Amino acid sequence: MIGLEDRQALAQDIEAAHAAGARLQPACETAGIDARTLQRWKGKDGLTAGDGRPQAVRPTPGHALSPEERAALLAVANEPRFASVPPARIVPMLADEGVYLGSESSMARVLKAAGQNARRGRAKAPRATRPPTTHIATAPGQVWCWDMTYLPANVLGRWFHLYLILDLYSRKIVGAEVHDSDDADHAVHLVRRTALAESIATMDTKPVLHGDNGSTLKATSVLAMLQWLGVKPSYSRPRVSDDNAYAESLFRTAKYRPEFPAKGFAGLDEARAWATEFVRWYNVDHRHSGIRYVSPQQRHAGEDRAILAARRELYAQAQQRNPARWSGNTRNWSHIDVVALNPERDELANKAAAAQHTQLNAA
Repeated sequence: MIGLEDRQALAQDIEAAHAAGARLQPACETAGIDARTLQRWKGKDGLTAGDGRPQAVRPTPGHALSPEERAALLAVANEPRFASVPPARIVPMLADEGVYLGSESSMARVLKAAGQNARRGRAKAPRATRPPTTHIATAPGQVWCWDMTYLPANVLGRWFHLYLILDLYSRKIVGAEVHDSDDADHAVHLVRRTALAESIATMDTKPVLHGDNGSTLKATSVLAMLQWLGVKPSYSRPRVSDDNAYAESLFRTAKYRPEFPAKGFAGLDEARAWATEFVRWYNVDHRHSGIRYVSPQQRHAGEDRAILAARRELYAQAQQRNPARWSGNTRNWSHIDVVALNPERDELANKAAAAQHTQLNAA
């Protein structure tokens, strides 16, 4: 490939020879190029912009990160608190501290150049999944998702059972318990305790509780408790395993945490202690990708609007300081007003956002 300066020199020499009476084709052959190549250079800014092919060697852009800035990004990414955190979460967390070193893509490129672009944490690369079905939430306390998962013990064949209730809008875990058996009475106790903690008795419209078709969650005692509380039950479609994807995703997050014991829990007390700490981390410290990287507790309390506005202002200031580094608008930090259990039903989500219809059944 011929660099930009060499192109310009060759073109000037060929033009000078051609002006002196030499034929264009022999002059180009003497220079080592084809006449069509010279024509293409002139017609497509090849003499001003250089080679446009991906393999071309180009000069470093004037707005590129300096070596000091790249070193700072790499140092922050290697801090112990960010050891298992991807750039997509590191940058918003730094923004909340009033620090902007570069975009997520810039940090990813720096990590790749340093040979540190391996996927962080224990999780495998995501795969495309079929979206769930049913309800829409425009505020906390409208739609809950719940499910039960198994926690392994360090004794082969023994399991503990983790029950969780998740608020669909804020992603906050509003109820959680660990037991040594799978029993409908545990589900009844969890629903009643969560209803008291979230004060649903004061709500004009009670939440919808969506779960799978497991026998525990559909037991007569559970249905009786839901009716007494005024909570409307909702269930996944038969033979559709991912209709309750938000709860399943929560369990996946829990089991891929670094502190999750790979060899199982020694006893029920240890499992409950881990679950308590996980719920605290998830609600308070975790920056959730589905709600613009704020914590579920912040969104549940309505604090996310101010946080997102501060991030938007910080990014705007960074763009003003160095506009050449931004090819378009800054990152979208707008507030997410509607969360649908079935994202495929966009028309229903838009209708809910416009009319503030709550608990709309999309099935």
